Amino acid sequence: MAGGSGRTQKNKAHKTRFASKSSRNAHKLSSGDKVAGKGAARVPPPGQAAREIRHQRNKNIREQKRAGVLAEKRASSSPSSAPRILALVGLSAKVNVEALKERILAVCQTAEVNGTIGQNGDAMDTESTFVRENKEPGAITVAVPRFKLRLTIIEAPRDDLQACLEVAKVADIVAFVGHVVPDEGGYIDPSGRKCLSMLRSLGLPVTTGLLVGLADVAAKKKSDVKKGALAALETELLEDTKMHVADSTDECQQVLRHLAEQRLSNPTWRAQRPYLVAQQLEYEADPNSSGTGILRVSGYVRSRAISVNQLVHLAGVGDFQLKQIDMVEDPCPLRQQKRQNVSGDSMQVEDVSAGQKASTSVVANPALQEALIVENIPDDLAGEQTWPTEEELAQAGKAKHRKKKRVLPRGTSEYQAAWIVEDSDQEEGDAGDDDDADDDMEGAGLDAQAMDDDREGSVISEDDRATSVWDGDDTRSEMMDEEDLTPEQRKSEIERLKAAHAADEEFPDEVDTPSDIPARQRFAKYRGLKSLRTSPWDPKESLPFEYAKIFAFDNFPRTQKSVLSKVKEIDSGIQEGSFATGCFVRLHILQVPASKVEPLLKSYKTNPVVVCGLLQHETKMSVLHYSVKKSESYTDPIKSKELLIFHTGFRRHHTRPIFSTDDLNMDKHKFERFLHPGRFSIASIFAPISFPTLPLIVFKETDVGATVVANGSLRSVDPDRVILKKIVLSGYPLRVQKRKAVVRFMFHNPEDVRWFRPLELWTKYGRRGRIKEPVGTHGSMKCVFDGVVQQRDAVCINLYKRVYPKWPQHLLTE
Repeated sequence: MAGGSGRTQKNKAHKTRFASKSSRNAHKLSSGDKVAGKGAARVPPPGQAAREIRHQRNKNIREQKRAGVLAEKRASSSPSSAPRILALVGLSAKVNVEALKERILAVCQTAEVNGTIGQNGDAMDTESTFVRENKEPGAITVAVPRFKLRLTIIEAPRDDLQACLEVAKVADIVAFVGHVVPDEGGYIDPSGRKCLSMLRSLGLPVTTGLLVGLADVAAKKKSDVKKGALAALETELLEDTKMHVADSTDECQQVLRHLAEQRLSNPTWRAQRPYLVAQQLEYEADPNSSGTGILRVSGYVRSRAISVNQLVHLAGVGDFQLKQIDMVEDPCPLRQQKRQNVSGDSMQVEDVSAGQKASTSVVANPALQEALIVENIPDDLAGEQTWPTEEELAQAGKAKHRKKKRVLPRGTSEYQAAWIVEDSDQEEGDAGDDDDADDDMEGAGLDAQAMDDDREGSVISEDDRATSVWDGDDTRSEMMDEEDLTPEQRKSEIERLKAAHAADEEFPDEVDTPSDIPARQRFAKYRGLKSLRTSPWDPKESLPFEYAKIFAFDNFPRTQKSVLSKVKEIDSGIQEGSFATGCFVRLHILQVPASKVEPLLKSYKTNPVVVCGLLQHETKMSVLHYSVKKSESYTDPIKSKELLIFHTGFRRHHTRPIFSTDDLNMDKHKFERFLHPGRFSIASIFAPISFPTLPLIVFKETDVGATVVANGSLRSVDPDRVILKKIVLSGYPLRVQKRKAVVRFMFHNPEDVRWFRPLELWTKYGRRGRIKEPVGTHGSMKCVFDGVVQQRDAVCINLYKRVYPKWPQHLLTE
């Protein structure tokens, strides 16, 4: 064919084209031959330059970390650092912690001890320190120049969990002391296991293990006995815990050397705030104010620098302002030299009452000092709450010609009584009361007498109503007063709670509709939701009056970042009147109640008294939410609004929390009547603001004392977290015809059927439906469903109501 074909052969061109043979064979030569053969500069392959830069950057980062670790180690063991607090915790009853403490002190004497502080904070000479006749328990501070170590030794009472917890909160090193010979409970008895579990939940600092009793074992058996004890204890303690024998003098010297070389690692919650462990307390009554005075606390500044202008928290007492801070001479220096680490204006003063002269004193600046604000001042014109004010109630009462007596249920608050009308006198109180009647009517095994009392009600006057706050000194339970219960009544109360807990597990949220009260009145504060996850609920709607007293943040993470940046400014000495860590100072705390100081003056020698510097906003009230998990060792039920003791950081709260589900990606959370084991829940309380992270240990007073019932951590500070109490009303099909059914026993009159008609029905076998119309006069109703309904099925309806925590009255006692 003329013109050629389109399928002619086309060979692929050679890739080398005009390259020489030497360049084509260059990849076959080694790197040495390449350098020897050519003198041209070597061009690194693509990516190699970036890899070298990355390696150099990682090397610089490693060197910076290593330098930081060394600087931290030098700072923790330098003469200007505070003495290390060593807490001795016995793991079994055979361990004599007091004898071990005396043995360590005797070894310190042979190691050229420079000085000692006794329980009263006074400096003592070497001979009077270690040859003690009374040997009273308490903290002893010693200085050992040979090891460049200053040590404060405290024995933790293992039988008192709360006292042991207070010691662990301030300890830099926790030494678990075990005996090489096990007793009946093993190497760790039940009390030791409870203590060890509690300290793990708190978050331990540096730990070490000590073995005693090996000197009493025969020489042939020492090796086997030691191996058995180490194998048993190492499995229970932390992985990096080193074990030491502390029987002889040489062994105790090895322990001291180990403590001196140990790198300290404080928990995060403690590293964010400055604190002092009281070495000496002194109280001076204020002549201008009855019942209050100035408390002088002497001790070493720890963790961070403290400022005279910031607020402080006295553990177990409350929050206060500082008048001034004195830096006095260190009573137990590692070397005989004076240090003055203070920034800001100062003046020379002398304090002879404390037995020590103040070298530097800084007075609080009123312009820079933080204000002690606990509650917000409600604005009646801001429209923050829908209930009437006390003034409006008083004016309404004066307008009436006579006082009116009405029958109201027990626990009805002042605001509720003002809005209860005559045809709804049997309506239960709001979420601020101890509980609702639907809790008393759920399941089996509940007190029938209590329900009868609720129906009968109590006659109160409109001018003599109860308030809707909880008194912190009132330990009244939801059914009885626990302090007035006999052993038989207490046992019956526990059995009742167990039965209610079992019913809540089997039939959660199910409530019987009362027959003597219209359901539209009994459940007037409840509403229906199409979906708990997607249906809207305004968090600002119908808030109680207590919400006008609290504080909220527009952006909590941003506020926390700003607060922590101010802490760094105090550490750097930028702010006026700050004292660096390691200084021995005397704090002058203003307006401390005398009734709260008397117990501290008697017990601070044996139990540590802690003064903690507070971050900004940490005295203001808000709604705090904790993630909690029930302890496996506690089997009794824990009900919402039950009196518990919260240990969070250096604070202690006596509160009645409400529990709710820990749901992710939801703006509404379901209220839980009990704290269920095996999973985390959220406990919500009114408390002063705190910034995460903070551990939580929950105690409950029992017949045998305070018992650990739960543990967790601070989750958030959010008053807008919506907690909804869910109830389920159930009925049963009377007649069924395919998709249609006549349901009875859900309501007891046709008016209630019409009232709840817009709500959606559901069955336990997965059907959905709606109410068509009432049938008869006894509350039966016609219903239609999306499929065939079985005769054995149960028809249910969901109702929701928002609940709130209880407001404590005595805030300063927490």
